[in-house]
Amino acid sequence: MSELTVEDIATMRAEGSLREYFQLLTGRPASTAPKAAASEPTDPGYHVARPGAWPCGTAATGPTPPPCTHPAA
Repeated sequence: MSELTVEDIATMRAEGSLREYFQLLTGRPASTAPKAAASEPTDPGYHVARPGAWPCGTAATGPTPPPCTHPAA
């Protein structure tokens, strides 16, 4: 078996196969679960009124988010 060069490792890293190579070397099973595609959270388009609760989009601690623009359901 030949030694890996810096170029070989850079190529594996660019292809995304460096992790699989290390898993092969250490004897760990390869991950067979497909990677989930990154997606933006979807806006539900409705708002559930909560009488007596904090206003929509706020919390007891932390920064104040922008106000809710959904009509009350």
